Amino acid sequence: MAPTKTSAHTRDNPTGGDLQGEATLTMPSPLGTLTLHATDHAVIGLEIGHASDSGSTPSHASAPHDLAHPVLEAAKAQLEEYFAGSRHTFDVPVVMQGTPFQEAVWSALESIPHGQTASYGELAEAVGRPGAARAVGGAVGANPVPIIVPCHRVMGSTGKITGYSGGDGISTKQALLAHEKPH
Repeated sequence: MAPTKTSAHTRDNPTGGDLQGEATLTMPSPLGTLTLHATDHAVIGLEIGHASDSGSTPSHASAPHDLAHPVLEAAKAQLEEYFAGSRHTFDVPVVMQGTPFQEAVWSALESIPHGQTASYGELAEAVGRPGAARAVGGAVGANPVPIIVPCHRVMGSTGKITGYSGGDGISTKQALLAHEKPH
């Protein structure tokens, strides 16, 4: 993982936080339509639609030039592998802009293994801010690249499934956790 930059959390992005040339791609998934946003160098956003739209054609379908976008195509392929059960981690380049605290939390999210969970309190301790579980929750909720940066793996201190900002909320989080559950 690349070191955190001053203005953007980066992973395997040799150009840092360059956000010029944004492109978009939409794809179906078991959760609904996923909309990916990327620069020429990295994924910068992922939006999860609602389960009710999983079979429909999105009104904002990708333009033909976006389909040849290498970063978007790599992210799409990795997400398809994830939903097929053959991928447990993502290595597509990602750039996420946030505060230093948010970036520390987002980096810590990537250390939670597939099929496992951590509490907000455990994540707070991991970033050197014990007692900041609520602040961690805010940073987790602000994650612009869910699934790829696995914010769905964070639970309440009692193991209870708590909020999720993507797709259909908690039911989307439950679906992701069930998908990752060891069989």
